[in-house]
Amino acid sequence: MSLAKVIEVMGEGNTMEDAIQNVVKEASKSIDNIRSVYVENIQAIVDNGSVSKYRIDAKVTFVLKKQPAG
Repeated sequence: MSLAKVIEVMGEGNTMEDAIQNVVKEASKSIDNIRSVYVENIQAIVDNGSVSKYRIDAKVTFVLKKQPAG
């Protein structure tokens, strides 16, 4: 049986896709086996009348490694 864990993180990028990709890229530096990202909130940052970047709150799901018995 595999166990999964979920963490909440925030990310930022020039597009929503960039923001999601940045979350995965940064989380992958310390977490293995990432399986999905659930985006909860999206915020658009506006400068001089246009969107300059996007921020997201995301839940990252990853599978825990099995530990040897004993």
